[in-house]
Amino acid sequence: MQRRTFLALLLSLFAATAFAGNDPSDETLWNNTLKSKYFAGKSIEESNAVVELTAPYRAEDPSLVPVQITAKFPQSGDRYIKTITLIIDANPAPVAGTFHFTPDSGKADLAMRLRINAYSHVRAIAETNDGKLTMHKVFVKASGGCSAPIGADAEAAMARLGKMKFRLDGQPAPGQPTLAQLLISHPNITGMQMDQISRMVQPAHYIDRIKISFNGKPVLSAETDISISADPNFRFYFVPRESGELKAEVHDMKGGQWTSSEQVKL
Repeated sequence: MQRRTFLALLLSLFAATAFAGNDPSDETLWNNTLKSKYFAGKSIEESNAVVELTAPYRAEDPSLVPVQITAKFPQSGDRYIKTITLIIDANPAPVAGTFHFTPDSGKADLAMRLRINAYSHVRAIAETNDGKLTMHKVFVKASGGCSAPIGADAEAAMARLGKMKFRLDGQPAPGQPTLAQLLISHPNITGMQMDQISRMVQPAHYIDRIKISFNGKPVLSAETDISISADPNFRFYFVPRESGELKAEVHDMKGGQWTSSEQVKL
């Protein structure tokens, strides 16, 4: 009887520990650690009036979690979103990326795929050009995204390293925000993943800087980390006022640098 009671108590304690981070109302990590680390002394309004973040409540694949950030107003010289910081509370490196915009972005919308390592809040913190910070968050149920195994054909992945291409959504119109997508071939290795053939944990190797411009004017730039999925792709907007060159410059933490461009005709 005592043994059964002890086992029941042990199981209940294990369950309580295992699901300690599964409560969407638990803001302990954010309030006690992350907010002061990344936004010390700053006031952040919680609202979806500036940006709205969407993501699946339960991820099908924790290493490929689709997220979208939608801005609630267009970019203009008078009012625009300067920066969006994307934070995944429970990830080993919580800041997935810091994304910088200009009025030439047209809209500060973003879409990408993330790795999520444990049940966690995902936060988009937007800074507008008046210096105000606004946050919208969602809770995502996922686990193991940062340690999910590297694909079986690592050699093929390295052979494609740095290859990029743009895709445009429809025919661009002068002066109108145009939706574009940048696709990058890169394994974005986290340093926590095991190679399926060698069974060895591979050292980190990920993209850390991205710069996109149109006719030499900045449209989007970013500092990124291990939470961006393998073979990153980003959906974003830019405003072409005349025909010209859409250009991407990408850098990784091992010093790799790549450039790709697309001629845009109006």
